Amino acid sequence: MTTSLILALLWLITANVLAMIPSKDNLWFRAYVLIAIGIPLVGYVTYENGPIWGVVILAAGASVLRWPLVYLTRWLRGKSARSKKTSKI
Repeated sequence: MTTSLILALLWLITANVLAMIPSKDNLWFRAYVLIAIGIPLVGYVTYENGPIWGVVILAAGASVLRWPLVYLTRWLRGKSARSKKTSKI
């Protein structure tokens, strides 16, 4: 097992442990930190092991951080709907 895959596994374990700890801010600060660490980690895994493993780790990270992704897609849909309304004027 390569170093990048070991680091990705540790990231996944840490993310799951952090999700179990109660928080006053609904875990958003922890999610931001995990995203900031996870994005370069996915790049490192892809660089060292190839695109298939990169996609696997990306999917695993997305399953852990699904609510930030849900809110991002809602925000992007809202922005595109607003831009369509303003472009008709």
